[in-house]
Amino acid sequence: MSQATLHAVQTASSPAVAEPILRVNNIEVIYDHVILVLKGVSLAVPEGGIVALLGANGAGKTTTLKAISNLLRAERGEVTKGTVDYNGRSIQNLTPNDLVKMGVVQVMEGRHCFGHLTVEENLLTGAYTRTEGAAAVKRDLEMVYDYFPRLKVRRSSQAGYTSGGEQQMVAIGRALMTKPKLILLDEPSMGLAPQLVEEIFEIVRQLNQKEGVSFLLAEQNTTIALKYATFGYILENGRVVMEGEAQRLMENDDVKEFYLGLAAEGRKSFKDVKHYRRRKRWL
Repeated sequence: MSQATLHAVQTASSPAVAEPILRVNNIEVIYDHVILVLKGVSLAVPEGGIVALLGANGAGKTTTLKAISNLLRAERGEVTKGTVDYNGRSIQNLTPNDLVKMGVVQVMEGRHCFGHLTVEENLLTGAYTRTEGAAAVKRDLEMVYDYFPRLKVRRSSQAGYTSGGEQQMVAIGRALMTKPKLILLDEPSMGLAPQLVEEIFEIVRQLNQKEGVSFLLAEQNTTIALKYATFGYILENGRVVMEGEAQRLMENDDVKEFYLGLAAEGRKSFKDVKHYRRRKRWL
């Protein structure tokens, strides 16, 4: 990553930040020893920032998050080139459990709650690795309920019988119970009504501002992601094809046309944009 790009990421969050909390440098990921999925992906997340990782389904967003959280091995994937650094330390050889203890936690796509456990039991599983004692855990549980009052009402309900929005809240709340410094949030808007999506992202913003949690958001909904992020990267076919401050990406004509369905003269029909690949300036 160029010095100019790194400076832009840092400035987007806070000019006082000297070093990003997360730096991914030129990584390649291969599945089953033959399938090349990521090709030289580089990105940075400033401490206290919200960074969006954008792209269509299959672009490599989830694989990028799993490369950071070291969950690839369970799917026969591996990082074959490049480095991943957290707070200046290489984390590629650490286990996901080690990363959680260091403050890095991933919220998986599709929520993945324990359906047979209650909402509160799901939240408490997030505190499994903590050693501060019951009082600290109880205090943080109340903090989660403050951010997600709906969960307090449903605390005794089986998670499997709650709504999709409530399960997404459970997944984020469970991550908060680990006392994270960086949350990797994968497709938080998937399957949710627009009103619930706004509610989830507003809570993400509050957690970022009030609790100082940094976020790397993998999201197909470009509009909502760029509304709340400070910086964004666009992935296509396993490569970063565009990056920049969120506001500048929203104003970019290519992003408007290919990801927001808007051209200079206004919204275009699918018939008008379906052949976009041959016209993309970055291909």
